[in-house]
Amino acid sequence: MEEGLRLGAGPAGKGDGAPWLSSPSSRPRSPGKVNTHGQLWSVWKFMPRSLPTLNSSLDLKSNLQHLQILWYLFLMHLCLELSRHTEREREAETQAEREAGSMHREPDVGFDPGSPGSRPEPKVLNRRCVEAAVMTGLALKCHINKKSLFDRKHYFYADLPAGYQITQQRLPIAVNGSLEYSVCVGKKRSQVITRTARIKQIQLEQDSGKSLHDELRSQTLIDLNRAGVGLLEVVLEPDMSCGEEAATAVRELQLILQALGTSQANMAEGQLRVDANISVHHPGEPLGVRTEVKNLNSARFLARAIDSEIERQINELENGREILNETRSFDCKLGCTIPMRDKEGKQDYRFMPEPNLPPLLLYDTASLPPGADPQQVINIDRIREQLPELPSETREQLVQQYGMLPEHSFTILNEVGLLEFFQNVIKETRAEPKKVTSWILNNFLGFLKQQNLAVNESPVTPSALAELLNLLDRKAISSSAAKQVFEELWRSKGKTPSQIVSEKQLELMQDGEALNQVCLAVMEEHPQVVLAMKRGNPRAINKLIGLVRKATLSRADPTVIKEILEKKLSS
Repeated sequence: MEEGLRLGAGPAGKGDGAPWLSSPSSRPRSPGKVNTHGQLWSVWKFMPRSLPTLNSSLDLKSNLQHLQILWYLFLMHLCLELSRHTEREREAETQAEREAGSMHREPDVGFDPGSPGSRPEPKVLNRRCVEAAVMTGLALKCHINKKSLFDRKHYFYADLPAGYQITQQRLPIAVNGSLEYSVCVGKKRSQVITRTARIKQIQLEQDSGKSLHDELRSQTLIDLNRAGVGLLEVVLEPDMSCGEEAATAVRELQLILQALGTSQANMAEGQLRVDANISVHHPGEPLGVRTEVKNLNSARFLARAIDSEIERQINELENGREILNETRSFDCKLGCTIPMRDKEGKQDYRFMPEPNLPPLLLYDTASLPPGADPQQVINIDRIREQLPELPSETREQLVQQYGMLPEHSFTILNEVGLLEFFQNVIKETRAEPKKVTSWILNNFLGFLKQQNLAVNESPVTPSALAELLNLLDRKAISSSAAKQVFEELWRSKGKTPSQIVSEKQLELMQDGEALNQVCLAVMEEHPQVVLAMKRGNPRAINKLIGLVRKATLSRADPTVIKEILEKKLSS
């Protein structure tokens, strides 16, 4: 896969939709009197469709109805004067929205990427975007450039009405890193192999809008809500050979970003997107002509798209045809990639230095200017000290602390919210960690998959599962009874395991003499099974145990039953 994967994640993270460039005084430039209609026209003239001429008698609502744009209005984009909030106000609002789980908010700065002619005020850059990029680069073992540059990348596309994108083509913020990920192999997928993908660079960019294709109406709609939001692009070298490897690597990156807090990295919501560059070649030969599969928004689709494209390219070459250098998309219904546009004629992006943003300068402790204001500079060493525990370290701790198998640690960490659920159960139960792991992976996770639920949607709480495991640990109930209780917990919200055990009379028999009498009665009723058992038939004793448990309504411990039966047969 030439040039590997290109991944975009919003570094502001946590639902912070603030543009990464700010301009308190920017104004759209348009001829004549500047008004709301004039601002709309500056967007319309970039649309490839034939649109009606604006009429001053039309109100704003009727004008918007003519637009071939899915315009989830931030509303303030249509205002000509935008106020800039103070840093304290912005932090307070961001914190409130995090607690409320908000995905979007109105922009708090005056730079409008949807309006050609607007520009960022010189020397104004979103500090949190830069800190997120540095933190991500450090976590991925990158070299952080103390000086990086911004460039303009010019191209026309409907989701980029300004006509150019601000990026870091010449000197990005971070280079030469690595991403370690592990894949499970073997018949039972019990063998874990660690592999490494080299990271070419990490760069800061402006995000563009989003194209939404309406096949029913044969039209394309444009959502410009995310346009101008900070984008962190990670470019990997061609070190992966199949869809599963790529999906595993992306999942590992997703976990790292979430651990750092640089992005929520929710692929379904577009916070992490993948462009996969794919080529095939014979061993020992140069890399083949590559195709790019754009905007893959789930690890599963990524794996399917790559494997499908590899198969397609091999078939093309084996049938004597050539591979075209083109952009493709993945059709999840058809299970294959389809062409979007070709790249045979190399596009001239006319890269040029971004005139409104000076070089970005970072410092370490040794190079920090004396008396520098901490709010005005970014200290790489200070960010390095604040790095949290990374997923690889968490997995290693799970294996060492709880005796967990490596493949189990991957499952615990890969399922969103499952690690926290596991840790909460461990805090409240006396059961062995291995038993807790087995119950969570086999029973709890199995029920979630059957019902297609996330961990945070489970009706069984960590406290309820911990109480159930405590009952099992002190042998108050049998394993089969515990599974009945668990199923009832799934259906009956609000009930505790103890209440269910009491209602259904699932407690184990504690009266040894009574159980002894039941075993004797069963043996007398089934002399042929007893005879087979005496002759050494291993299945006979299991049948007797089953008969005794049936007679006790499954309230007897199979281990205790077996001990009694063996004692009676030997006497």
